[in-house]
Amino acid sequence: MTTTYAVLSEGLEKRYGEVRALRGLDLAVPEGTVCGLLGPNGAGKTTAVRILTTLLAPDAGSARIAGHDLVRDPAGVRRRIAVTGQYASVDGDLTGAENLRLFARLLRLPRSRADELLEEFGLAGAADRLARTYSGGMLRRLDLAAGLLARPSVLFLDEPTTGLDPRSRNAIRDAVRGLAERGTTVVLTTQYLEEADRLADDIVLVEDGRAAHCGTPAELKALVGSRAEVVLAGAGPLGPAAAVLDRLTGSAPDLDAERRTVGAITADPTLTLPRLVREIDAAGIHIVDASLRPPTLDEVFLRLTGRKGTAA
Repeated sequence: MTTTYAVLSEGLEKRYGEVRALRGLDLAVPEGTVCGLLGPNGAGKTTAVRILTTLLAPDAGSARIAGHDLVRDPAGVRRRIAVTGQYASVDGDLTGAENLRLFARLLRLPRSRADELLEEFGLAGAADRLARTYSGGMLRRLDLAAGLLARPSVLFLDEPTTGLDPRSRNAIRDAVRGLAERGTTVVLTTQYLEEADRLADDIVLVEDGRAAHCGTPAELKALVGSRAEVVLAGAGPLGPAAAVLDRLTGSAPDLDAERRTVGAITADPTLTLPRLVREIDAAGIHIVDASLRPPTLDEVFLRLTGRKGTAA
């Protein structure tokens, strides 16, 4: 079965003076999927998105977005994409309905399309309120609805849930997943790695201007291994347990005195939970819990990028 790619780039490069922001970035995003574009600050994600959305021209390389050549047919690309930035771009002095109807008129779309999206995003009841009275979550939904008026093939989302409360974040996440299920391709950047874990079909970890690691969340976690963790009983020192985990995993353990936990990442497939418990018990350490589980995406990020920081 042949895979059709909504976003396909090869060797994208971009230089700002002496700084090489992109060093041959390759991307392949299948139609109707959510791709999480993650990486440390300064990795090149923002430059990549600006190029893929025709806001910047690459110095080298090529890309096709929704079947259109990025360099030869930027107008064709723009007709097939939508971009929703970190901050809502709607007019606070217009109502929710007026905002969408204005965008619809500019796009030569019927007014009914705006009303349809107000209903779809749960804003029909607030359609006649000024946008400046909306909560942060409502503004993000209104902004997302505006981006979807023309039914784009590819939607670029930059930090769509930053600053939102958990309920609003969940609403946006549900909307994004629903878009992919209906065939829209979504390229997502986010500082919430748990969000990428939940939403993304595939993740591209960008570092130093290249796609350093690609795969499903499960595949990236498998690259790292497992996380061994014990919860100690009582108020004794954590050092002895850390020494055991250091020896078993070959990784420097992390200690949490408040939670009384010691944990470490291990790539050793022979380490089992019974063996972990036996080794801890043999060292005379009393524990109330032990686990051996896949790492979180945060742990994968820190391990694979080799440095601490944010994925923003």
